[in-house]
Amino acid sequence: MSALAIILVSLLFSAFFSGMEIAFISSNKLRLELEKKQGTLTSRVTSMFARNPGQYIATMLVGNNIALVVYGITMAMILEPWLQMFISSEFSVFLIQTVIATIIILITAEFLPKAVFRLKPNLILNALSVPVMFFYIVLYPVSKSIIGIGNFLMKYVLGTDMSNDDKRNVFGKVDLDHFVRESHSELKEENNVRSDIKLFQNALDFSTVKLRECMVPRPEIAAFEINRPLEEIKQSFIETGYARILIYKKTIDNIIGYINSKDFFKNPGSIRSMLNRIIIVPETMVAHKLLSLFIKEKKSVAVVVDEFGGTAGMVTIEDIMEEIFGEIEDEHDTVDLEEKQLSENEYVFSGRHEIDYLNEKYNLGIPKTDDYETLAGFIIYHHESIPKTNQKLEIAPFTFEILRMSRTRIELVNIKREVDR
Repeated sequence: MSALAIILVSLLFSAFFSGMEIAFISSNKLRLELEKKQGTLTSRVTSMFARNPGQYIATMLVGNNIALVVYGITMAMILEPWLQMFISSEFSVFLIQTVIATIIILITAEFLPKAVFRLKPNLILNALSVPVMFFYIVLYPVSKSIIGIGNFLMKYVLGTDMSNDDKRNVFGKVDLDHFVRESHSELKEENNVRSDIKLFQNALDFSTVKLRECMVPRPEIAAFEINRPLEEIKQSFIETGYARILIYKKTIDNIIGYINSKDFFKNPGSIRSMLNRIIIVPETMVAHKLLSLFIKEKKSVAVVVDEFGGTAGMVTIEDIMEEIFGEIEDEHDTVDLEEKQLSENEYVFSGRHEIDYLNEKYNLGIPKTDDYETLAGFIIYHHESIPKTNQKLEIAPFTFEILRMSRTRIELVNIKREVDR
């Protein structure tokens, strides 16, 4: 075989091993395991790889290094005599041939294959599983020896035992989340997102949901000072239909408990006699921790406070469960939130609509940060003050017109989205 043919073959093998390494790293291991249920040869092989990631990666690295060594030696045999015709310095010859060989290997056997194989990693793993299995078996003694030496050094030199690393959790939350997101996006393309997929996705995202994202905000809380007449509280229960009313002392930033409507109408007495203890939590607390606290304390209501100790809102066990199961209608849910599409790029929305909801349903692309959850919050955050009725605001690429305001709240907004022509 000519030297040029050896170089081409070694580059091909190097690209193959590099690509299969990145395909494995980028693949969805849970999907590989689920595909094993199909019973095909390729699915069983890829499932075995997923359960032995260390051995697989070691095999790819050994194969790649063998290909690189062959490539380097052969490349030197071709370039060195040719370069010596023009350059007398041995060091310069060595330096130039190293640079040329490195550029070729980086482009053809590293960047290109890794970019291509990363696009459809699971598909490529299944398609090339049989040739990979051949090298997995042939190079097994070498890769196994290297893993053993590495584990020995890690254990006795660095004090870390890696020998059982492959036997730990094969699939983590990341794999599960990746799998559900793939399924979700596939169904989205078909405009047919199944409720169980959405439920699963919500459950995976639940661990990162903060209370500020699911609480009833301060302006919508029904609260009374502890010395207010019972008749006023009774009237509030009747008019609002709320099941709970918060009670504070002197200021709403000092919530001391709450009253249940069933206790109030069943056996009305003094406010203090009907008062239930309430949990106080920070708005940065994650929802799943409060859910555990609710279960432990056998409570269903909590007051959410901001960084200054002021009342930011309230949250119930129903509000938290909505983050997983979707909308559960209770007394605080605003059932008449307006949303109307006037044209392709013009809408009318209630200010209380959540940014996530609007982006998902109307594909608006409104930027989202931790500083706000709703459309009204987005406008106030960027305008840096409370706007007035009929005021127009430019927040590229949107034009907002405030259609209706309460004293401190944006009720209704007209949105126009500018489209590049």
